[in-house]
Amino acid sequence: MKMLRTIRLDPSDRFVFAHAAEPGEWAVAGSFLFWGRDPAGFDGKQRTAFRAGFVGVDSLGFSTLSVVQPIRPDEREAAVGALARHLCDELGAPDMAAARMAAEEEIAFSVSLADHDEGTLVAMHRFVENGEIREQFRTLKPRELAPGADSLHAQIRAFSFHEVIEDHEVIEDGEVAEQVDLIGMMETRR
Repeated sequence: MKMLRTIRLDPSDRFVFAHAAEPGEWAVAGSFLFWGRDPAGFDGKQRTAFRAGFVGVDSLGFSTLSVVQPIRPDEREAAVGALARHLCDELGAPDMAAARMAAEEEIAFSVSLADHDEGTLVAMHRFVENGEIREQFRTLKPRELAPGADSLHAQIRAFSFHEVIEDHEVIEDGEVAEQVDLIGMMETRR
């Protein structure tokens, strides 16, 4: 069985949400946090959480992305319990039985969203349509290698890492890259 788990690829969640989930928490969509509230009155961070925030079941914090990960039955049960406690203690569920039932539904929905390869990232867009909260989900997967592309350039990354040996960059098959001292060149031109 697989389920969604919060992931933080950069520190932005700590700035865009009033309360960010910790990386690695089991995650649910979390629209229940917005029921009965008018998103038009939300401030910037609340609006961001409404539009794109998954909810970590341990902290009720928000995460922009979640990742598909395997979950053991005991971990699933712990996630249901943690979410049920929040629903009962903080969100007004009438009793623990009702909270567990609602938590089971939220966890089952998260499991259904994780019907992808392990490691697939999932993003959400939440909005109001005809007075109802709606959610759209999309998956983010690494690009396939183009025919003839090498693995270094296949993803067209902004940065890549190369091994450096004895202050010389090794490019390929032991070939050493030429090094240029730009600062030294600027000083000689003065």
